[in-house]
Amino acid sequence: MTLVDTPVITAGGPSLTQERRLVTAIPGPRSQELLARKAEAVASGVGHTLPISVVAAGGGVIVDADGNSLIDLGSGIAVTGVGNSAPRVVEAVTAQLHSFTHTCFTVSPYEGYVAVAEKLNELTPGAHVKRSALFNSGAEAVENAVKIARHFTKKQAVVAFDHAYHGRTNLTMGLTAKNIPYKSGFGPFASEVYRAPLSYPFRDGGLSGAEAAGRAISVIEKQVGAENLAAIIIEPIQGEGGFIVPAAGFLPAIVEWCRANDVVFIADEVQTGFARTGAWFASEHEGIVPDLVVTAKGIAGGLPLSAVTGRAEIMDSAMAGGLGGTYGGNPLACAAALATIETYEEDGLIDRAREIGAVLIGRLNALRTADPRVGDVRGRGAMVAMELVDPASGAPDAALTSAVAAYAHANGVVVLTCGTYGNVIRFLPPLTISDELLIDGLSVVAEGLKHA
Repeated sequence: MTLVDTPVITAGGPSLTQERRLVTAIPGPRSQELLARKAEAVASGVGHTLPISVVAAGGGVIVDADGNSLIDLGSGIAVTGVGNSAPRVVEAVTAQLHSFTHTCFTVSPYEGYVAVAEKLNELTPGAHVKRSALFNSGAEAVENAVKIARHFTKKQAVVAFDHAYHGRTNLTMGLTAKNIPYKSGFGPFASEVYRAPLSYPFRDGGLSGAEAAGRAISVIEKQVGAENLAAIIIEPIQGEGGFIVPAAGFLPAIVEWCRANDVVFIADEVQTGFARTGAWFASEHEGIVPDLVVTAKGIAGGLPLSAVTGRAEIMDSAMAGGLGGTYGGNPLACAAALATIETYEEDGLIDRAREIGAVLIGRLNALRTADPRVGDVRGRGAMVAMELVDPASGAPDAALTSAVAAYAHANGVVVLTCGTYGNVIRFLPPLTISDELLIDGLSVVAEGLKHA
């Protein structure tokens, strides 16, 4: 890290100097000015994690209005996997901007939407014939996946899992497990949504994946009934729920049960998709082939886009006009998505995610060995977390987690917390980050743990 006396603001994207640099305390005076304006103009329910005003970002850093350069270990919650202002994305969006910005695909189609659908059909797991539909946000795509599954099966019930996060719309709040801040006071929620126990190895008491699946299936059969169940939806690695990686065998057993009982298996790959876990999709790690795959976040380099991709017979079951939306598959976002996918492919970012994962797992496991408050380290690729606990009881320690995150923020590192109990620090660096920046950021987190 360097300390300088005056703000130095450069252009965004990879041209930014890749270093942690503190010019002022966080927040600096210019950021404080924006936060004061935010308090007057923006609904208080729209919170923020860091009290800064961003003016540029790229590579592995975010620069604020006071010239502070922070190491980005969050990627806008796993969105900017190819980095902020990635050159191919900027070029593609600029070219599309000069052609047209909108027609509404359901009024007058254009090639970009079709090309994105073709690419998703190619990349998502399984060799079966697929179709895709494009939307704007992860929650919107989840809602459409459920809608499609219900229409196809002519059944109504949907099962989600403990610790799940699927969005903030009415239906997806019902699917989401965590009450505060996502659900409290916002009900009533959509009906026919049920919950089953997840495989959570750190807190499962030694259950194998097969045993945990058996437990979940027993709950589903007794409390819902396969004859009533349209779909099971699950994140192959849970995101907001705490980066929980189910025990090996759990996901395949759930998929097998779905196949045997005419239940649609929906993989919510919003946070895990697009190279994040060291594969195109996290489902690949367990060799499962979902019926429907929901994607968003890392799909378009920061532009709003999401999708549902799945078996042609399921996707095609909806009547003409039954799927769509004014902005779904916006031409700018489609151009960005094609350039983003090309960047993952051409720049070797799937391999880079694995390399980042090796650094994260190695450094965090060293912390766990040295400090019993680090109860668990888990994840895949560039999607890794540590769970902080009371070493005597193993109880979640949300206060310690908050203190470590606050220390990191004050010292120029963007980290995010998560978990049903608020005791997990998650690491989602852009896949363009250097090892030097990544190690510097992790060192600050380690200092925060020591000082807490």
